[in-house]
Amino acid sequence: MHMLQKAFTIVIGSLFAAIGVNTFLVPFELLDGGALGISLIFHYAMDVKVGLTFLIVSIPIFMFAWKYYRSFFYNGIHGMLLSSLLIDLLYPLHMFGRALETVPLVSAICGGIVIGTGIGIMLRQDISIGGTDLLAQMIARKLAVNPGFVIFCVDILIVTAGSLLIPSIQLILSFATVFFAGITISLIVSRTKKTIEVKI
Repeated sequence: MHMLQKAFTIVIGSLFAAIGVNTFLVPFELLDGGALGISLIFHYAMDVKVGLTFLIVSIPIFMFAWKYYRSFFYNGIHGMLLSSLLIDLLYPLHMFGRALETVPLVSAICGGIVIGTGIGIMLRQDISIGGTDLLAQMIARKLAVNPGFVIFCVDILIVTAGSLLIPSIQLILSFATVFFAGITISLIVSRTKKTIEVKI
């Protein structure tokens, strides 16, 4: 039952992340943070696949996890592989997103909430989609802080760097995506911890 619950969480979380990226971010060249943000930067600059790039960027972090945090490696590898696959498979959603949303700010906010929901429901089961989210999990465990906060800090750095490299990227709107993703992740993870404490 536990394995089935984890598998279901990975599928739903990855699906949310893929929908959020393709429906709300890609149509307006918005960024998320972390490895996903790095992958989007390469996509906008070189027209490479987001999911494939995300997979490549995640490899060094998974190598680190294999050596120092083996449990995080096992809990993240499936999320990373499925998320990468779904992001590329659902890429055609960017056409739907362009027709659905005409206000970039609304798209930025919705993208942050949808992606944050996907990552959050995986993090509460100690699962990640890999990339810098996996790195954030390891840092959060080491420092005993909320992983959503660590992800938020890393995301801000990535978005800022991306806006400097690609002038067409709208910095403020991308910050909105990162902000709402970080808040959504933190709320989901914090609520889960409170529920566990109440049960105990």
